[in-house]
Amino acid sequence: MENQSTVTEFLLMGFSDDREGQILHFVIFLSVYVIALSGNILIITVVALNHKLHTPMYFFLVNLSLSDIFFISVTVPKSMSNSLANNKLISFYGCAAQIFLVITFAGGELTILTVMAYDRYVAICHPLRYTLIMNWGACTRMAAASWIGSVIHGVLQTTVTFRLSFCGSNIVEQFFCDIVQLEKISCTDTKGNQLLILVLVLTVDSFIFVFIFVSYGHIFSTVLKIPSVQNRYKAFSTCTPHLMVFSLFLFTAIFSYLRPKALSTPTMDLVSAVMYCVLPPAMNPIIYSFRNKDIQEAVGKIPHKIKKLIG
Repeated sequence: MENQSTVTEFLLMGFSDDREGQILHFVIFLSVYVIALSGNILIITVVALNHKLHTPMYFFLVNLSLSDIFFISVTVPKSMSNSLANNKLISFYGCAAQIFLVITFAGGELTILTVMAYDRYVAICHPLRYTLIMNWGACTRMAAASWIGSVIHGVLQTTVTFRLSFCGSNIVEQFFCDIVQLEKISCTDTKGNQLLILVLVLTVDSFIFVFIFVSYGHIFSTVLKIPSVQNRYKAFSTCTPHLMVFSLFLFTAIFSYLRPKALSTPTMDLVSAVMYCVLPPAMNPIIYSFRNKDIQEAVGKIPHKIKKLIG
């Protein structure tokens, strides 16, 4: 990387240039960050302390919460620090690290959601074979494959991005290092990078989306065949949180990267990035807390369990 670029640092875009706006940005991001950390740590703690929740479904939920914590921690603390110190600079290697981590944990989010869809498909469409198919060995391998695949994706995207030369402007029109924005300020041809992203979207991402939609097609078909209304509601309620979380992640990602060029302005780019990088990690634990009775009951038992452990 040393002889491929004359740029040694990048200048990130802020939400405001006046001090009051910077303080407001810091307070808002800090509040959202605390909510995201608290909610996801609460879910991990609840699952760890409640033996009833030691099932594949909640094992993957813990992985999703870990991904949420890492995902939001890559961008928000740096942005808060920049606003508080009124310093928007990020080093060349710091930018590369941020790109790698954002891609890795965004990919981890998507792959874990895919595995969770498969878990719900097996639980509802093949309940008698559930324990055989979703044994702990299989769950561990699926989780490991999700993380390893996401790391490989992150390495690939980061390597290809930083093979570009940056010899002109170093202003990144985003509050974190973003591949699309870096391509805009590169002084070399980016068609190869754009082709790689297109291939990944058309292959890996399309496969994931189709897999999840087909899984839920089978789930809905099976649920509608259940004669009892109460049992239908109970079966569908186990899928609702996952479906809401996936929809949130999908729509914010589409709005962020696939919206029309007419809607692509610096301000809109900032807003869409917040929706994609900040909103899902903060909302996911809230959705699962409000829509999952097992989580609600387990949260209510936490004080008793802590008291028992202390005693």
